[in-house]
Amino acid sequence: MNARRRRPLIPRPRVASRTALAGAAALGVLGLTACGTGTGGGSGGEEVNVVASFYPMRFIAEEVGGKHVTVDTLTKPGVEAHDLELSPRQIAELGEADLVVYLKGFQPAVDKAVEQSGVEHVAEAGSYTELEERGSGHEHEHAGEHEGHDHGEHAGEHEGHDHGHGEDAVDPHVWLDPVKYAEIAEGVGEALAKADPDHAADYRENAKALAAKLDDLDADFREGLKNRRTDTFITTHSAFGYLAERYGLHEEAIAGLDPESEPSGARMKELHEIAEEDEVNTVFFETAASDRTARTFADDLGLRTDVLDPIEGIGENSRGDDYLQVMRANLQALRKALGAE
Repeated sequence: MNARRRRPLIPRPRVASRTALAGAAALGVLGLTACGTGTGGGSGGEEVNVVASFYPMRFIAEEVGGKHVTVDTLTKPGVEAHDLELSPRQIAELGEADLVVYLKGFQPAVDKAVEQSGVEHVAEAGSYTELEERGSGHEHEHAGEHEGHDHGEHAGEHEGHDHGHGEDAVDPHVWLDPVKYAEIAEGVGEALAKADPDHAADYRENAKALAAKLDDLDADFREGLKNRRTDTFITTHSAFGYLAERYGLHEEAIAGLDPESEPSGARMKELHEIAEEDEVNTVFFETAASDRTARTFADDLGLRTDVLDPIEGIGENSRGDDYLQVMRANLQALRKALGAE
């Protein structure tokens, strides 16, 4: 809620010691925190100052908050969301915020900063829906001989051999399931209502409106993925487990939940077999990450490549201007890859 100007960068003398610099940074954080006006959650007609950890949290905060909020995002465009590091100014902004919206377990730096900030009102997305554990490395549950595909809601739950690698970890990519994302939207609506009671009715109404849009998106996915040729799709990064489970699909990822993990030779061989057995014709990569591994793998098997966006941010290469547009672009990419057109 406070107007902020970035101070010009002033070159520091080379003789300054590391200790002195660290002390100056600490004083800067304290000074920024002390300068906060603490407007009390938007009373008196002022906008509520919301800090969102990364784009999916920002989208919900803006949609639900509407005209009553201003939203600052810790993860700027072009920054890899998983590896976010916070500046002293960003940490100070958390302490000044009327509400922080974040997803615990996705960005360790944010988790630590929120815990230390002492901010009064926090909307932790994972507390509004059920998160699931998945293999933190690469996993594959495969049915072996396919005599046909069951395209019901649970078609992606293959029976047979489990080739899991790595221990289970909580999968944070919950926003890629429109149904769960709607649950988060309603939770953020309640958090805003507590932070700014004067506009509680507006926040709840906005949350219901966003949930309705997400219900429509869910219906589009269910209709658009009918009569598909295969259930299996291959990605570079295991980000689409919730989406796959929601619509009876089966994701095979080159990397695990951590997009920086490197696949083993055995995993690449396994993916070759899966691609041939399940008649996979596309390898998906992400707009914000290198496509080298995906293209190499696709070239080896004569497969095409396409984008499946985990929507951790919106950039110049995104296939849409917001979450809803990019999700519908993802739907079209999946329909083409799975033979649902």
